[in-house]
Parts: sequence; structure tokens; C-alpha cells
Amino acid sequence: MRIGQGFDVHAFGPGDHVTLGGVKIPYSRGLKAHSDGDVLLHAVCDALLGAAALGDIGVHFPPSDPRWAEADSRDLLRRVANLVSQSGLRTANLDVTVVCEQPKIAPHAALMRTHLAADLALEKNAVSVKATTTEGLGWCGRGEGIAAMAVALLVPAKGNVGADK
Repeated sequence: MRIGQGFDVHAFGPGDHVTLGGVKIPYSRGLKAHSDGDVLLHAVCDALLGAAALGDIGVHFPPSDPRWAEADSRDLLRRVANLVSQSGLRTANLDVTVVCEQPKIAPHAALMRTHLAADLALEKNAVSVKATTTEGLGWCGRGEGIAAMAVALLVPAKGNVGADK
């Protein structure tokens, strides 16, 4: 088995919603980013890529490349899942934590889990999405942005004994 961890953060900026886990959440601000700014999915991509030793999201989808401007992060996640599959591995489970004071994540967590499970071909019970605050401390506590952390477990794909290279 192989374990990877990912982390992403984006500052708030102008907008009327944030996208987290592929869910568009109405909010008084948006997130500054080259793509859709989905910190949750970016952290998941980095966890998967890290576990497979395939670099990071910036290597595969650099912000300097105009092809990825305004990119849908669910599309990026599906591309990462394909890279992981091509390396002979598959995702066994995923655990994600979103760190923010606002917006509230709990009302949207089930749909985020559904999206992640669908995009990674997992059972929903193999995906955890939860949230925490920083109790008003630091940049996140001051409402300056949102962060996410993810941990992914990869295992050899069925019948692939060479995935542990």
C-alpha cells in the first residue's frame, strides 16, 4: 500500500460562491485561483499524486499554462485518477478535512463525498469529508481564505503485482 498527503489553500477574493468538492456553495466571496479554486479537490489530487510518486498538481496542471485557466477541478481529479490507474494503482480510501470559518461545510459534505466517490470509482463509504475551524486564530480564523488537507491510500490495481515499483 502507498499513502499520500495533500494540502492546498486559496485566499478569498471577489465572487458570489466557492466551489469545494465539486459543489458550488453560495457565499459572499469567491476564491482567488487560476482554476476554479477548489482547495478540497486540489488537496485530493496532491494526495493521490504523492502516493503514486507522480509529482504534484502544479507539475501536471501548471498555473502558467492557459489550458488550465478556469479549469473544473473535478476534471483535473479524473485526469489524476487516470494517471494513478496507469501507474498500476487504485485508490482504496480517502480522508479530507476542510479548514475554514465560513462557509459551513457540513450541509454539503454528503454531496462532496458522492462526487469524490464517483470521480474515483469508489464506494461512498471509502470517502470521508469533514471540516474544522481554527477557532478564530490565524489567517483562516480571520476569514482570509480556505485550506484543505487530504490523505489517500493507494493499493495495487487488481491483478497488478508490479504496482509496488
